Amino acid sequence: MTDPRALSSDAGSGPREENAPNRKLAADRAFMAQALAYGARNLGATWPNPSVGAIVTRDTRDGPVVVARGLTQPGGRPHGEALAFARAGAAAMGGTLYVTLEPCSHRSLRGGIPCVEHTILSGVKRVVSAMADPNPFIAGLGHALLRTAGIEVVTGVLEDQAQRAHRGHVLRVTQGRPMVTFKIARTADGYAGGAGATPLAVSCATAGAWVHLQRARHDAIMLGIGSVLSDDPQLTVRLPGLAGRSPVRVILDTHLRLPLTSKLVRTAREVPVWVIAAETAPVRLEAELVAAGVEVMRVGLGPDGHLDLREALTLLGTRGITRVFSEGGPRIGEKLALAGLADEVIVSTSPKTLGEAGIVAVRPGLAGLLADPDLYRLAETELIGGDRFEHFVRRG
Repeated sequence: MTDPRALSSDAGSGPREENAPNRKLAADRAFMAQALAYGARNLGATWPNPSVGAIVTRDTRDGPVVVARGLTQPGGRPHGEALAFARAGAAAMGGTLYVTLEPCSHRSLRGGIPCVEHTILSGVKRVVSAMADPNPFIAGLGHALLRTAGIEVVTGVLEDQAQRAHRGHVLRVTQGRPMVTFKIARTADGYAGGAGATPLAVSCATAGAWVHLQRARHDAIMLGIGSVLSDDPQLTVRLPGLAGRSPVRVILDTHLRLPLTSKLVRTAREVPVWVIAAETAPVRLEAELVAAGVEVMRVGLGPDGHLDLREALTLLGTRGITRVFSEGGPRIGEKLALAGLADEVIVSTSPKTLGEAGIVAVRPGLAGLLADPDLYRLAETELIGGDRFEHFVRRG
């Protein structure tokens, strides 16, 4: 039998036909990777909508070329597809749309036509979509309408990466809560703080800047009142050019102990501060915080007598929050993980040592969960400055 790899086309007839599907798949993956990277630029700025990346290409004699790109804009509109088509104009005719999430198919009260209509009117002949949208208002309808209009639709290209990029949106529309990323820094000997909750400078300056970038990529940053009382943090993004990307600052404060003199309260009119308290917290303290510009919300208590974290996150979901970055300390991190609410966990380890007993950064419960390959996978490990960052992603 002749080895098919030994067959060659006639001189001048171009590449073998059997390679065409592989070339198209490779091109689809490459352009989808670009769309995912582009869409990631506005993570943290588009809630309540996901940050969707879209790329329009057209074929040339030398292969497909990009004619326009778009991503969901701050506040959630316009969507990535609409912006890409507006930039492409007539150049989109006969081309391909690469989009990281199924185009929306429903009209909203905020106006504008859905992305499916933009796509049909653009004249593209092909749509490559990374994943279906689990939003019950869409749920496959966008893809179906495109096919009905005679447009070729390819789905599932780089779906795993898209699922991770849009996990906050997915969880909000399927479970009613935002995605949670828990971050903890520890010394080489495993401590997040000194004995008696003494603050400890663990991370190097480069690693600290990276953390500020992660704040900018989330809709909200969440901290427990204990950490606030010990550190008096600002919880803003202090990177050049990104000051306007500071997330909503959410404080879990059962009894409304947040001081009126804290940095958070003093800056509440500049960057929003939402305090989640127990239903039994004093109304007088709430009134004082509200007068200073803080918004106070209330949830019930869990069996342990502390705030019900799932209810608190569901409350944030009703406000449109899709991505939460928690720097809440070891106790909150373990509680989130044990409740199945820590979707991603970032552990940074400094070469510094404390040299004595202190506050253990990764408590036994969280450590056990991270070590279970059926629950978490180690997605990536990287060195930032002198610190080692381990990034765990919850399965399912």
